[in-house]
Amino acid sequence: MSILTQMVLIEKHGLRVDLEGLAKILDTTPPNLRRRISEQTLQIPTYVDGGKRWADIRDVAEYLDARRAEARQMHAHGARGLEVV
Repeated sequence: MSILTQMVLIEKHGLRVDLEGLAKILDTTPPNLRRRISEQTLQIPTYVDGGKRWADIRDVAEYLDARRAEARQMHAHGARGLEVV
């Protein structure tokens, strides 16, 4: 995981992010995230604390870095598009 990604996210969001913040980072909506959590298709671990659902920012950074690595690999192999995960 990139320390740079982690530090940028921590600076902007703190050590953990709620669903609304996570939705902004991932450019989606909180209802979409809730659906993906329910379907167990969200690749970022979340937990409930104080009645709110949270994600650890390190897990978010790891997810973003993995997507970047996949995109770079696809680009290196001449792929025209990416599969949405």
